[in-house]
Amino acid sequence: MAYSLTLGTLSFLFAVIWGSPLIRFLRNQQIGETIRSDGPSSHLTKLGTPTMGGIMILVPTIVFNALLTLPVYPSILLPLAVSVGCGFVGAIDDWMGIKGRRGEQRGILARYKLAWLTIIAFLAALILYGIMDLHSMAIPTRPEKINIGLLYIPVATFIIVGSANAVNFSDGLDGLAASTSAIAFACVGVIAFLQGQMHLVTYCFSMTGAILAFLWYNAYPAQLFMGDTGSLAVGATLGTVFLMTGQWLLLPIIGIIFVSEALSVILQVAFFKWTGGRRLFKMAPLHHHFELLGWSEVQTVQRFWLIGMLAGMIGIAMALI
Repeated sequence: MAYSLTLGTLSFLFAVIWGSPLIRFLRNQQIGETIRSDGPSSHLTKLGTPTMGGIMILVPTIVFNALLTLPVYPSILLPLAVSVGCGFVGAIDDWMGIKGRRGEQRGILARYKLAWLTIIAFLAALILYGIMDLHSMAIPTRPEKINIGLLYIPVATFIIVGSANAVNFSDGLDGLAASTSAIAFACVGVIAFLQGQMHLVTYCFSMTGAILAFLWYNAYPAQLFMGDTGSLAVGATLGTVFLMTGQWLLLPIIGIIFVSEALSVILQVAFFKWTGGRRLFKMAPLHHHFELLGWSEVQTVQRFWLIGMLAGMIGIAMALI
């Protein structure tokens, strides 16, 4: 644990030091955020803020773990590969969204992005099942695991893709996705420590350190946004490490904010179609609903991460029982 916490601190320091040069580079290249025209009017000031900040998270995590952890624990290659693959898909989407001409399709078409994420998740699920011999689920508060056989592959694929999209939906307010992701990775790192999976502990806390460094620049008012480069990679990797612990039923609890954000979008679309144009929420994802109810951006973020912290405490407690 001392080694893992130290590596997390190094990831934080590395990312914080090169954060300012990265922001200047992104700003000089005019890699800035676009804003939804139907969103809260207060968000218009964010137009042009540098995005693709997920690079700040991924580089130290990948470099430190590839050099220091991978030679000792080869299985860490899986979360590394998921981070790289989903980060690459997100980076292409961000780049196309920024550089696309007005009136043209911005970013990768949703169905193509989902297809690429599904391919990456399916390959990861095959490795988890076939090479790592993981094919069961742990029931919180019960010592025995349930073998679900080949069903594990589609379940694992769904968890990775779902986590990627859920974190992506949460990335809409300054500091929201980063703070809740840092909490989730720290919690799953503790669960991995309880299991003696030190390679996962190291990966989780190095990711936590890098996310906290990003949060240094993403705290309100944000100087840098995560973009799909970060949100897709962070979410998919979170789902992967939960699967590697076997405690993936705790993911909806520890990641309650991500689940709520994703469900709000699904329910909003379904209700809109079912009622012929009526809305269940003032706006989806859920954080915009509370903004339009009168909560300030800072209030919304702080209350969401407080809920995320409490949910993380409950999740760890259930893992201990």
